[in-house]
Amino acid sequence: MQFDELVALRRDFHRYAEPAFLEIRTSSIVVSHLRKLGLEPLTGQAAMRAETVVDYPTAQRRELVAERAVNTGADAASVEHAAEFGTAVIAEVTGNRPGPTWGLRFDMDALPLAESDSSEHAPAALGFRCDYGAMHACAHDTHTTIGLGLASRLVADNDFAGTVRFLFQPAEEGGRGAASMLAAGAADGVDRFVAVHLGLDEPAGKVSGGIQGLLATTKMRANFSGTAAHAAGAPEQGANALVTAASALLNVMALPRYSTADTRINVGTLHGGDNVNIVPSWAEMTLEARSTDTEVSKDLTERIKNALLGSGAMHGVSVDVVETGGSATMDCDAELVDTINQIAAGLPEAKTGNGFQQMGGSDDASLFARAVQQQGGIATYMTVGGGNTAPHHNPLFDIDETAMPVALDVIERLIRH
Repeated sequence: MQFDELVALRRDFHRYAEPAFLEIRTSSIVVSHLRKLGLEPLTGQAAMRAETVVDYPTAQRRELVAERAVNTGADAASVEHAAEFGTAVIAEVTGNRPGPTWGLRFDMDALPLAESDSSEHAPAALGFRCDYGAMHACAHDTHTTIGLGLASRLVADNDFAGTVRFLFQPAEEGGRGAASMLAAGAADGVDRFVAVHLGLDEPAGKVSGGIQGLLATTKMRANFSGTAAHAAGAPEQGANALVTAASALLNVMALPRYSTADTRINVGTLHGGDNVNIVPSWAEMTLEARSTDTEVSKDLTERIKNALLGSGAMHGVSVDVVETGGSATMDCDAELVDTINQIAAGLPEAKTGNGFQQMGGSDDASLFARAVQQQGGIATYMTVGGGNTAPHHNPLFDIDETAMPVALDVIERLIRH
């Protein structure tokens, strides 16, 4: 796949960005490309278990996204299948001699974020901005493109040892997609696992063979159920769910930090109530805990739950807390890290840094990595600078597209190494 083909494919994915578990058009395009290469990808229940997912998109929402997917050029049969059974895609390419089984993760989902329409934002200026409330503000459009580009190169001659399993993952944002694929056996038999991420506020083409500081996280939703009443005539007969949630929010954010690890807490959304003159009978909050230590993250999660439930007890409001997603920390194996760094050092178009790339976020690729390592394999998380001038998860985020062939060249050489 030539550079202009990579760019066209990436911009197509960018223009039609789709959020978690709604990557219906995206996965259908992936399937179409893989089939053109002579591969028969696994989809639906063979690639993920939708029934394990908390807060899976409703059938009505999936139908609306599916209709748009067909109207924007996706294959109708693939769209229907993805909408009903899930958007994960797995494909394998087998080399011409024995060797290890590689697992390569390429995430597909976008963020529920309105993209900038500024003329200074390249997707807007060049006509591939997404205009319906979703945005590839974390480079997943480039990751999916790299996966398809690599598949096209490997099937051209199959000149490598072993098997490469392509894991096109939904729902990395929120930490839900990897677990649903692991439930379908996506990591079974994998000896070597690599995830790739572009961007990270680094110069375009700067390669790091591994990361440090990936945060474990738990995503949660809390539902507060109180009693409605007339706000003036009989307020004492009500149980104010919104006040309870507000109290809980302050208690959560006041939890102590840890001396043994770095931690993060965020309340992302809070909604509640029906009208100005009604004691609010309901409220809903979404929130997260993160830490550089998986066990600390678990402990912090339990403290958050206790704070939420304690506020409910104080105000006479019932509270239901559900974990909606999560991920773990990750230790990269030196063998893969060093090999990637050596490969990058030999590529004129790549830039290499010293040591590991420091991460400040979370990624459920860590769940794939842990699964592979627990069965005796090795894993790493490779990064390639994207030359992005705006930060990740920002309406102005964009990638220098010259980073894509760098990432593609490094991974190809790693497989053929």
